[in-house]
Amino acid sequence: MKKFLTLFAVFLCLSLGIASCNITSVGGGSSDIIVASKGFTEQDILAELLAQQIEATSDLKVDRRTLQGTKLCHEALVAGNIDSYIEYTGTALTAVLKESVIDDPRKVYDLVKQAYEKQFNLEVTQPLGFENTYAVIVRGEDAKKYNINTVSEAVKYASDWDIGIGYEFAEREDGLPGLIKAYNLQFKRRPKSMDLGLIYRALTQELVDVVVNNSTDGQIARLGLVILEDDKNYFPPYEATPIVNKNTLKKYPQLQKPLSQLAGILTADEMQELNYQVEGELRKISEVVTEFRQAKGL
Repeated sequence: MKKFLTLFAVFLCLSLGIASCNITSVGGGSSDIIVASKGFTEQDILAELLAQQIEATSDLKVDRRTLQGTKLCHEALVAGNIDSYIEYTGTALTAVLKESVIDDPRKVYDLVKQAYEKQFNLEVTQPLGFENTYAVIVRGEDAKKYNINTVSEAVKYASDWDIGIGYEFAEREDGLPGLIKAYNLQFKRRPKSMDLGLIYRALTQELVDVVVNNSTDGQIARLGLVILEDDKNYFPPYEATPIVNKNTLKKYPQLQKPLSQLAGILTADEMQELNYQVEGELRKISEVVTEFRQAKGL
């Protein structure tokens, strides 16, 4: 019996430990608001931007949390385990709502806003001002060598290429399976799934020949990489937009001010520059965001 109780205690501790691993806090102590990130550079920057703006315009204390991917963030927000995170409208449309691709940004936003309110009791606020779409990316020398500017022009070379992708993109409704079907792509070998932080290293070191990643990544231009035009408009619009639990807005109506102040605050070029400052110059996210807010007069 004593042995059984000991084993049960160990099992319970392990279970609790595993459960607690789903959300990682980068703050400390008690907080009023929990803002989450999907766990890559741009998301960490945007979460910090929202958190700083809330703290600057109210007496609310914000805890920053890092989750991994869309599914965890969405489920945590619906459950009330977090209060807000930044979502991309195209991701909400296809990965969460399982809707077909729509290429009109306004229609996507309106559909997502209405569905999130009705199905999840979530408020889709005003977009931050930029889109971060998925992008098919190749080395600059290859784009020049093969004289390719679009994904369609790259199709005839793809059978000799290896492709590198992030784990989430491999499984998403708007991910690799649909891209392959839309363009009738055939690659040399099975796609190589990897952490997003390794994508460009794999491409520049010629471990793969083409990758799919975020269009606002700061390293694209600086590494001499080229984004191929999605000439069949496979990818939907991906406007970065804060999503907030409506119960949180009722409890803290003062959140409306910082949310409205961030509407339209960022261009794609500005987001790309912020990403580079963190990834390329290895600067602290909090410092980069503080400087950006000061430059914008926030």
